[in-house]
Amino acid sequence: MQPDRHSRALAAHTLQQFRTLSPLTHCMTNEVVQSFTANTLLALGASPAMVIEPEEASQFAAIASALLINVGTLTESRAIAMRAAVEQAQQAKTPWTLDPVAVGALDFRRRFCLDILALRPAAIRGNASEILALAGMNAGGRGVDTTDTALAAIPAAQTLARQVGTIVAVTGEVDFVTDGQRTVSIHGGDPLMTRVVGTGCALSAVVAASCALEGDRLNNVASACSWMKQAGQRATEQSTGPGSFVPAFLDALYNLNAQEQA
Repeated sequence: MQPDRHSRALAAHTLQQFRTLSPLTHCMTNEVVQSFTANTLLALGASPAMVIEPEEASQFAAIASALLINVGTLTESRAIAMRAAVEQAQQAKTPWTLDPVAVGALDFRRRFCLDILALRPAAIRGNASEILALAGMNAGGRGVDTTDTALAAIPAAQTLARQVGTIVAVTGEVDFVTDGQRTVSIHGGDPLMTRVVGTGCALSAVVAASCALEGDRLNNVASACSWMKQAGQRATEQSTGPGSFVPAFLDALYNLNAQEQA
């Protein structure tokens, strides 16, 4: 069955709610992308926070609107802090999102991600190879890069969503978001987005923040993907390469019109 295409009008309506709420988003993310992730959230109207010390991370997870766990630069001490934050988030009913960066390629992070899946993330966002690996299926992948297509990973994403009881976003040239029963596709973006460090990780933070919204979580996550693809497409039209893309992208996010229906 062909996935339904997510509505831009629905994404625009969700953006209006997002900016009104301005979710306080606790990002336990990798060191490479912290600044870009924070700026992406700020440009969209959310409030980012980076708290990593185990005692503070646990405390802050109960205060935040949403929590992101990104294992891109995972260490033993970070794993302890992340698990403490996730456990507290679960107790406080704070929705948390997992970004299983390169989970198919490295054993330590794969064991950690599989372990915390039992704590029921609200959403999982990864590329095709990461989602396939997390679902226990053979996957390619070259570090953080996928060697599988998002379309090929839809069955794995649907299975994972049903098993965990979560929303799974598998992202690529076309993004697919599923709750295991319904699946929607999000088109747009540009290949230039893959030439800039952090666009996928920043998307995971936006997905995490969107999980703090009321209403249909599948729609909220799909809308987050739509905002990023819209901004990426517009930024590419105004830039000449990766260096000029980043400021154009942040401007495009900031200038997304919540009333736009196109």
